[in-house]
Amino acid sequence: MAISPKLLNPGEKLIISTREHPKALFGAIFALVLLLAAGVAGQVLLDSDGFQGILQLILWVLVGLGILWFSVRPFLDWFATVHAFTDRRIITRRGILTRRGHDIPLARVSDVSIEINLLDRPFGCGSLLISDASPSGVARLNDIPRVEETQRRLHELLHELHRGPGRDEGA
Repeated sequence: MAISPKLLNPGEKLIISTREHPKALFGAIFALVLLLAAGVAGQVLLDSDGFQGILQLILWVLVGLGILWFSVRPFLDWFATVHAFTDRRIITRRGILTRRGHDIPLARVSDVSIEINLLDRPFGCGSLLISDASPSGVARLNDIPRVEETQRRLHELLHELHRGPGRDEGA
């Protein structure tokens, strides 16, 4: 899901639109596999003890609820989260039923840094830490794909903003 064009102001250009790296879903996938394995193991145990019907139904209802909570919900959260960088601001939107958003004007950004931990390196993703002049201080965008490229592009946008339109490097 890309950022909705209706979120952009007249004349504002979308530079980057991204969501968290699919690596963020590894926990949900692991939970799915674990819950299905537990369900199958429980099914086998219940069959060997001669129990039928209602206990198996209860088992699979519990497994189904676990899958919804630990696998489907994180996937929907991931799918509904988007980060966008325009020539004027940084936009984040997240949430399934209740949408939450945060916009940071580029003029208020004071620092952009990255964190790439050991698990992020093979996937080329990381966290983007954006410091601004707001009371909250630092906005953390986790699992951004190609985080170093995104940081460089954001620095270019900040440089263009502070340099001003129509000015060249020598002026």
